[in-house]
Amino acid sequence: MKITIKLISAIVLCLVISGCANPGRFPIKDNLSGWSCYLENPDAKQQDTWTIEDGVLICSGTELGYMYSNDSYSDFTLMLQWRWPDEKSAGKGGVLIDTTGEHKIWPRSLEAQINANDAGDFWALDGYELTGTPERTKSLSHEKYGELINIRKMQASENAAGQWNSYKIVAEGTSVTLMINDKVVNKGTRTNTSGGKICITSEGTAIEFRNIKILPN
Repeated sequence: MKITIKLISAIVLCLVISGCANPGRFPIKDNLSGWSCYLENPDAKQQDTWTIEDGVLICSGTELGYMYSNDSYSDFTLMLQWRWPDEKSAGKGGVLIDTTGEHKIWPRSLEAQINANDAGDFWALDGYELTGTPERTKSLSHEKYGELINIRKMQASENAAGQWNSYKIVAEGTSVTLMINDKVVNKGTRTNTSGGKICITSEGTAIEFRNIKILPN
């Protein structure tokens, strides 16, 4: 399927879990066209985890879950900015690509890690297949999360808490490259070239996002 260029000049809250009207448009209002929400707790209210203020999507981390794209993407460049509100809040977060299968914590996907001090790591979740430099790669089994593969970042490139960081994720063919603040921090080889949903996670920690772009390669 041909991927239409999607620009989120300021990411905003989606109030309709099943999706919003006018896909492909991203007005700076109280809805996010083309995106939906999954929360692990079925009784949780989306607005308790995701809110919008001055064009910034604020994640309270109250509930585990994620915002996910209604469309699937295979070869693309994803760009976004994130920050921790303050030093005390620096914790956990991530971006999932190639997400397939049922919604759960966590779905089969490839995570571009945002966790404080670990931003730029890869985590292949729930049996997702990924290879990389052997000395930076480890595999493990988790009772809840299934078969996992971790590829550690080449170098640290995070800004201090409170400052914005830029993430650039380039997926093309079997290659996936991560850049943080204009530095290449990780590379991996995937077997899933058919793509999947893109997700922005809520992992129990306050975190903010803005300026998301999904561009076809």
